[in-house]
Amino acid sequence: MPNYPAEKIIVGVLSMGDIERIASDLPDDLYIEMNDGKLGLIMNRAATKWNAIQALSAHFNVPTANIAAFGDDYNDVEMLKNCGTGVAVTNALDEAKMAADYVCESNDNDGVAKWLEKNVL
Repeated sequence: MPNYPAEKIIVGVLSMGDIERIASDLPDDLYIEMNDGKLGLIMNRAATKWNAIQALSAHFNVPTANIAAFGDDYNDVEMLKNCGTGVAVTNALDEAKMAADYVCESNDNDGVAKWLEKNVL
């Protein structure tokens, strides 16, 4: 498909070993990360949630220290670590929970809304 642009390529994977093998074949401007324990997402290295938060932070002149991020998967770890407040839901992957400052109730139990009501509103 060299004549078709792609913003994301999704491949089935069975383990982090699959991710590492695929990563070793990617050009420098692309990366792959595990999603939902069974998918590999191949994307442009600049297309991360943390990069988006930094761009919005600069555009709206809001320090990243004043931003709360919520997440549950591998692709959320960087922003959970780097935002002023990182919040993972209880049904998040362990890696996301370890990167977060707080763990709230699950997304099935309105955990983010409850956290916002308690800590922001």
